[in-house]
Amino acid sequence: MTLEAFHQSEALTLGVELELQLVNTNHYDLTPYAPDMLALLKNAQVPGSIVPEVTTSMIEISTGICTDAQDAYQQLSVTRDALVKAADKLNIALAGGGTHPFQQWHQQRIYNKPRFKEITALYGYLTKQFTIFGQHVHVGCPGADAALMMLHRLSRYIPHFIALSASSPFVQGQDTAFDSARLNSVFAFPLSGRAPFALHWEDFERYYDKMTATGVIHSMKDFYWDIRPKPEFGTVEVRVFDTPLSIERAVALAAYVQALGAWFLAEEPFEPSEDDYLVYTYNRFQACRFGLEGAYVDPATSESFGLREHILLTLQRIQSYVPENSKEALQQLRKTVNEGVNDASRLREAYAHAQQLPEVVRQSTLRFRY
Repeated sequence: MTLEAFHQSEALTLGVELELQLVNTNHYDLTPYAPDMLALLKNAQVPGSIVPEVTTSMIEISTGICTDAQDAYQQLSVTRDALVKAADKLNIALAGGGTHPFQQWHQQRIYNKPRFKEITALYGYLTKQFTIFGQHVHVGCPGADAALMMLHRLSRYIPHFIALSASSPFVQGQDTAFDSARLNSVFAFPLSGRAPFALHWEDFERYYDKMTATGVIHSMKDFYWDIRPKPEFGTVEVRVFDTPLSIERAVALAAYVQALGAWFLAEEPFEPSEDDYLVYTYNRFQACRFGLEGAYVDPATSESFGLREHILLTLQRIQSYVPENSKEALQQLRKTVNEGVNDASRLREAYAHAQQLPEVVRQSTLRFRY
């Protein structure tokens, strides 16, 4: 299949996708109610979309095109309220979080959709293990080459996105010692990780043509990269975020991506290079394992920072590029970084008090609901 032409979009517009957990309100394990939810919501008047995900205990929502954080919040809150109303009718609940703390992957059911069946045939048990929950943020780009430049500039900030969104410390009933264990499951897929280094669309097209010629891929959907271009939308899609516990946090993360993009377009602060990726996997691991307390090596200078310190320096640097309607969201983000708090630490704190993972999930459902 030929790579689709890169469509035009308005620079720095946003789109947000959230993969959400469906849980039983008796024991707070995952529950396979996605078909029932989608049937109830078939005619719901919501911005964006509500669609199935790979297993039946998941559901994905998305916004339409957003101008800023306030717009994204308004859209997500309408959809969230519709979901909660439908879930109440089914006596189930919804939660954020990058992993469900104690679900057993082998109990999950693949959603009845041709693509999900194809993925299962190819990846086997990895497909059910992909019952994990992420946030994707799209940012509009003025052209194809600009999108690739945006992609590789944003790649330096992947550790920021991981640490700020981390909400998956528990897997299969165990504390993994990772703030974001979810990404370990993503990394199991052979076409995950970083995108190839190309700054011109014709070079990327050549790469894509070579990959399709091998038969390994058939469309852009087959790439599970941390960031990938989305030519049909005219965007770059950042895919490393864990789903936060609240839509407020999801909106703040999207606002951070937008402000970084505005800084890139206005100042072109650095020229990406292949050498940026020398420390990419190391920085990525640090953010997954230690969250905000991880280390960060600047790929340009080889200087070492605390990740929290580097995020705060970056927030200061981009302050003048934050839209008026996004300033409050970024202020809240800065506050939590100063405090050293992310959703992973909140989940661990909830467990320390309750000593029961079902109670942790119950609290998460309330946090999402309100």
